[in-house]
Amino acid sequence: MAVTFAFVHGAWDRGGSWAAVAAELEARGHRAVAPDLPCEDVDAGLEEYAATVRAALDGVEDAVVVGHSLGGLTIPLVPARRLLFVAAYVPQPGRSLRDRGEDAFGPGFAASVVQDEQRRSHWPDPEAAVRDLQYELPHEVALAAAARLRRQARRPINQAWPGEALPEVERAYVVCSRDAVVPPDFQRRLADELGVEPLELESGHSPQLVSPRALAGLLDALA
Repeated sequence: MAVTFAFVHGAWDRGGSWAAVAAELEARGHRAVAPDLPCEDVDAGLEEYAATVRAALDGVEDAVVVGHSLGGLTIPLVPARRLLFVAAYVPQPGRSLRDRGEDAFGPGFAASVVQDEQRRSHWPDPEAAVRDLQYELPHEVALAAAARLRRQARRPINQAWPGEALPEVERAYVVCSRDAVVPPDFQRRLADELGVEPLELESGHSPQLVSPRALAGLLDALA
């Protein structure tokens, strides 16, 4: 059965980082959208992020919505028939990601970021981004991925999650077992919060870049 997938990227990222996964799924007969979230807009919060995804879905309300990293805070705000969290944060109503504490982030995470005059975080040096994010890619490919990163405004990270409760839809959680950004043990705790058995993927934090075919196969099976 053909399924519509919506990919919701993480902090600093772009929808284009999911292009290879989307292509694999489209080759299997599915449809995929991967919008750029307004991460550089200091006034945009999770509600605006969710509105961007809904606009990309153009009225489809039974999509499989996939959130990566920070994108996990957005996906429960998007109408869906299934939510898939990939190394993603799971929201808690009335609490922010910052409320999760230091356990939510790997050692040295974003150690080299700087803030601009609007307090948006970014890496002025792609080499530093490669070190912080620990891309499991050939160096030149990793540098190109780092160069595509954008500035990330603070509001989605600091705001209390605006939903009253997570929607009662099917859910799954994919743990990236070599993740240096969101610690794997923390991811397993998040899966437990969702009430699901975690699915383990041998990958660092960015499987959409490193192993898109394997990830697409897993997502296809889950859908």
